Amino acid sequence: MAGMIRKLVASGIAAKVLQEARKPQNQAKIKEFIAKMGEQNKKGGGGKGYGRGPVR
Repeated sequence: MAGMIRKLVASGIAAKVLQEARKPQNQAKIKEFIAKMGEQNKKGGGGKGYGRGPVR
């Protein structure tokens, strides 16, 4: 029963997110965010995470 309710809530949230993403002002915000993330990824650099340690 709880699993079914969880799925219903998740699908409702996903529907709302898609609905908001279709609005023109939100599309501009999304494009700006994606561009910003792309710039950060291009800067590179190490970072903390698996596979980024010294070579053995």
